[in-house]
Amino acid sequence: MKNLLLITTAIAVPVLAGCGKSEPSGPGIESVESLIANPERLKGLRAECKADHARMGDAQCHAVAEATRQRFMSGGPSPYASDPVLPPATPASSPIGTGAKD
Repeated sequence: MKNLLLITTAIAVPVLAGCGKSEPSGPGIESVESLIANPERLKGLRAECKADHARMGDAQCHAVAEATRQRFMSGGPSPYASDPVLPPATPASSPIGTGAKD
């Protein structure tokens, strides 16, 4: 009985080891971090996902969307504002609207 158990185990272990995660057949999905670090690649993949989402696949397009979101929402300096912190505006004294007549 012990021999049968050893033989079964000796056969089952290599068979089950082959059932691990297989390599993807197509090109690998680029990570969010690598896309954040390479904005030109992110821009290209965004265009490809927009043009043919089915060919790119959900996983890659979701990674592209997440990288875009993280880049947009990051706390870094904005390329659109020259002075990120502006002092509050003070109202200027003006005769307009004071009711004074000439």
